[in-house]
Parts: sequence; C-alpha cells; structure tokens
Amino acid sequence: MAEGEENLPRDAKIVKLLLKSMGVEEHEPRVVHQFLELWYRYVVDVLTDAQVYSEHAGKATIDPDDIKLAIQSKVNFSFSQPPPREVLLELARNRNKIPLPMNAGGPGIPLPPEEDTLIAPNYHLMVPTKQTTQALEEMEEDAIDPSLSQEPKTDLPQHTPQRVSFAVGVKRPK
Repeated sequence: MAEGEENLPRDAKIVKLLLKSMGVEEHEPRVVHQFLELWYRYVVDVLTDAQVYSEHAGKATIDPDDIKLAIQSKVNFSFSQPPPREVLLELARNRNKIPLPMNAGGPGIPLPPEEDTLIAPNYHLMVPTKQTTQALEEMEEDAIDPSLSQEPKTDLPQHTPQRVSFAVGVKRPK
C-alpha cells in the first residue's frame, strides 16, 4: 500500500480498490471522499425506504425483501431504460414520412427585416433650431416680470438633453 493508506478507514480502502479495479491509476484524494459521501447517502436512502416499507407491512424489523423493494424503487425512480430499438425505428419511420417544407427564400440564412435587427441604427439626431427673436423677447419679459405666467410656455422649443448611442464595430451595408 502507498504512504498513508494504512490510516484510511476500511470503506475508503474499498473505494480505492474499486477505482484501481476499474483502471483508474491516478485521482485526486477528494474523489475517494466524494464516492464515500455518495455511497453513504445512497445506503441511508435505501434503508430509510426499507424502513417505511417494513412499517407499512406491519413488521417490527426490516427484512431482505424490504431492502430489495427499496433498491428496486430507487432504481426505477433514478434510472430509466431507453425504449426498445424497434420502437425507436418505428417512431423514426413515422416522423420521416412527413417531408420537410420547401425553402421559400433564396440561398443563405433568412434574416428578419432590417428594423428588427441589431445592426439597424438605434439613434435619432435632432438638430436644435435657432430661436426666433420673438421667442427671445418673450423669455426676457418672463424673466423681468415672473407674475405674468407661472406655467412654462409649451410653444417654445424645449431643450432636453438627447441620448445618442452608436453601434460599435458594426459596418452598415450600403
């Protein structure tokens, strides 16, 4: 045995022997602990189920039939067998009877309309217009006499900051 193996518990030695018998020569030390944890969890689950089956049958102790039933239910619940080959072949034949639809477009990959793609421009630039002299005079009057109007003028152009984003690295087809 290698160094430190004489201090290992019996179960850990069994896991190491199982790994070696399966051709695993090198492994992390954690692998043994992970297998032990999986092993203990599986055994506890099976024995718990066997105890439930035994109590349901009105028995005072767990017997081998309860353990067999617990293992079988665990296998049925955890693992499923694929359907037989004949069933798969029949399903494939039925599916392949339906022809594929014809390609309506030309060659290549059909793309969505340009307005729905990410390469379409996603910004609008607004150039502010110059204010007329009349609008400037009204603004000066409001600044001089604020009692005239407490409400903002809606007919004046409002200058709000515009958010502009550009697609980076994407060339737009011409």
